[in-house]
Amino acid sequence: MTCVPAERAVLRGCDFTNAILTGANLTGADLRRAILTDVNLGGADLTDADLAGADLAGAYLRRANLTGADLSGAYLADADLAGANLTDAYLRRANVFGADLRGANLFGADLRGADLRGANLAGADLRRANVYYAYLSDADLRGADLRGADLRGCYLAGADLTGANLYGADFTDAYLDGVIGYNP
Repeated sequence: MTCVPAERAVLRGCDFTNAILTGANLTGADLRRAILTDVNLGGADLTDADLAGADLAGAYLRRANLTGADLSGAYLADADLAGANLTDAYLRRANVFGADLRGANLFGADLRGADLRGANLAGADLRRANVYYAYLSDADLRGADLRGADLRGCYLAGADLTGANLYGADFTDAYLDGVIGYNP
């Protein structure tokens, strides 16, 4: 018998290491502190899911819908989130080190204090995102849309902003040493 996670399921602390959950409907699921290392959640619906403190290291989340999801304190190092929808997602203090977020929709996302060092955010939509005091050193932000983003106090050393739309972005007190493509 196969058990398939479903909408609004309570899966707090469960271990799904290496599981294949492609296209699963986990809308509103409680996955707090779950272990989802190297899991395949490509195209899954995780709208409003609670993934606070979850371990998603190396997870495959391409084109997953994470609209409004709570990923605060989650570990997403080296995760593949290319093309994922993270509109209004909560990623406060999340570790997204080295993750692939190319073309991801992070419109209005809360990334305060998140660790995005070395992340690939090329072409990502970060309009109106709150990136206050996040770590973006060596991040690839080429062609990203940062209109109206709050980047106050961000650490952007070595980041590449070539071709990024920075209209109305707030870089007050941001550390910009060695940033490529930024001309205040």
